[in-house]
Amino acid sequence: MRETSERGWREATERALYGPGGFYRRPEGPAGHFRTSVHASPLFAAAVARLLCRVDAALGRPEVLDFVDLGAGRGELAQGVLAALPAGVAARTRAYAVEVADRPEGLDGRIAWRAEVPEGVTGLLFANEWLDNVPVDVAETDRAGVPRRVLVAPDGTERLGEPVTGAEAEWLARWWPLAADEGLRAEIGLPRDQAWAEAVGRLERGLAVAVDYAHTLGTRPPYGTLTGFRSGRETAPVPDGTCDITAHVALDACAAAGSAHGTPRLLTQREALRALDITGARPPLTLAGTDPAAYVRALAAAGAAAELTAPGGLGDFRWLLQPAGLPESPL
Repeated sequence: MRETSERGWREATERALYGPGGFYRRPEGPAGHFRTSVHASPLFAAAVARLLCRVDAALGRPEVLDFVDLGAGRGELAQGVLAALPAGVAARTRAYAVEVADRPEGLDGRIAWRAEVPEGVTGLLFANEWLDNVPVDVAETDRAGVPRRVLVAPDGTERLGEPVTGAEAEWLARWWPLAADEGLRAEIGLPRDQAWAEAVGRLERGLAVAVDYAHTLGTRPPYGTLTGFRSGRETAPVPDGTCDITAHVALDACAAAGSAHGTPRLLTQREALRALDITGARPPLTLAGTDPAAYVRALAAAGAAAELTAPGGLGDFRWLLQPAGLPESPL
């Protein structure tokens, strides 16, 4: 007799990550289990602050400038951005952290803590590693080559369920077509497209940015990317609330879903950060002789910048830029 608690991966992940006692509601937060660009170096927040300043200039320096940190974790990025802004810009900035967990103690009082993106955002909406944690169902081809929904038990045991139909089947056909070979897998990204379109729809004027590990139509992995993380290590995805469950994002599909609000653009993190003056260039050796302390600081910053832009690592993240009502691109 089959276990009645088997569910599709989307429902199982939703419960495991965001339900009572779920992974993202635990006190240590995401930083206790994996390291994002935000945690790698304060240079990342400084780059986002620089981008916010460029958006501010493109908007004509409005009286109130919004910064929305979507999927905020414990508010680390929002705090870092406020700290890195010039005083005049910071004084006009209204910062929001959007997260399902409770507001952490000690968070900067200037940051509003919300469960949803506010309406009418004028400024920068920044979603760093948010879309990869929007739960999705997984499809796998059976012996006949038919994509079927993968069902999973709380211990991670899987079996194939019913064939994928309707809007999800249409999404697969357009964005992740599976050959008829048995065992091929895909993550059905329709909920992410919808979540991104809804978030971008809250942007009245400004720029929305999503940053994630991603793939596009010509580079879909044949067996999907669903995985787990626990205490800094990759692990099997088990939907019991003890680990993160994540999958790379079909970011081109998300871009198309939000394109009604502006023409999207895809960059690598390496390209984006270099455009924001994070290059990883080593300081000149002459500085070591004239100001050794400054040389050491510059060398450390260069190392951090190199990590953020490294090919094969954080530099391979993709940035989706979606403008709304901007006369020119900030990047």
